[in-house]
Amino acid sequence: MKKELDYFSIDGVQGGSQDWMSNFLMKFGGCAALAACDTCIYLAAKQGWKQIYPYNIAHLCREDYDRFAMKMKPYLRPRIGGVDRLSLYIEGFQRYLADAGVTDLCLEGLEGQTPYEKAEEAVEAQIQAGWPIPCLTLKHKEPAYDDYVWHWYMLTGYKKEAGHFSVKAVTYGGARWLDFRGLWDTGYEKKGGLILYRFAGAKMA
Repeated sequence: MKKELDYFSIDGVQGGSQDWMSNFLMKFGGCAALAACDTCIYLAAKQGWKQIYPYNIAHLCREDYDRFAMKMKPYLRPRIGGVDRLSLYIEGFQRYLADAGVTDLCLEGLEGQTPYEKAEEAVEAQIQAGWPIPCLTLKHKEPAYDDYVWHWYMLTGYKKEAGHFSVKAVTYGGARWLDFRGLWDTGYEKKGGLILYRFAGAKMA
């Protein structure tokens, strides 16, 4: 079984990229803000919420993405230690949504200490419901996940094959399938987690 979101592309690559940032702090520490930017672009395109992406949704480009990231920066600003808690992302992005006039999108954090089985169920339910998933990984014991250490990125798909569950991780304009059990089991006490979206009044997927 396999499910992928019809995710957006900019200049032929999936999602946005910190490499495009003109601001030094955003280039090296803006991943949380860009996860929110990617969410806004996806929802503006799929849900028609044009007010959360103040540029041309029909003609996405790197320049507008950079401008948009700077609008998001005050809400999810780069900082010493990074946006290292789900609550910081939720608080910052909720302020942006409120200022944009969106009141019917709810955010919930699924902490990294959550048992793996529940996390897998949440990923499957969110993707099936059409929601992208911001994911935060802090430290990780396995070098295979070094590109995702202390980093926010997007999960935009999953696949089940012979009892093996993989997720599609999108970051820096690229996509890669990762073993989710390995990704979730970081080997460290301090963990990141997932951001789950839902419409106000609806139960979490």
